[in-house]
Amino acid sequence: METGDRFPDFELPDENGDIFRSSELEGVRYVIYFYPRDGTAGCTREATDFTALLPKFMMRNVPVIGVSRDSSGSHRRFVDKNGLRIKLLSDSDRVLTEKVGAWGVKRMYGKEAEGTVRTTFLVGRDGVIEAVWKNVRVDGHAEKVLEKVVSLVRH
Repeated sequence: METGDRFPDFELPDENGDIFRSSELEGVRYVIYFYPRDGTAGCTREATDFTALLPKFMMRNVPVIGVSRDSSGSHRRFVDKNGLRIKLLSDSDRVLTEKVGAWGVKRMYGKEAEGTVRTTFLVGRDGVIEAVWKNVRVDGHAEKVLEKVVSLVRH
């Protein structure tokens, strides 16, 4: 998916096992990012970076949502262990992950493997993608997303 595309509707369980629907975000700009796995070093850093900046996102009424294939129970443990304050959704059958293009071949440690390609979307109030970051490098990423949000909210 690219800037200008409509982000697909979704219904996925959150870290509490409750169903979270994209319709709950109607009229709200939001960040939704796709990451490989709870508890890994990069994924933990990304989630804690977004959590640290969450007050600045929320000052602009922009919630941050993480999505991986992990179960709701895994998400709950990840949230509790790391003091996360962002919503985490479970896409165990990877339907949404594939639909948005965040599933594919990637290189890790010199080998190719299929998996979640770290990808972030900034979705506008109208449900249209305002910005996309693909093959994300974790360091400084949450800050870059916040900078984009700030630039859009000013206008």
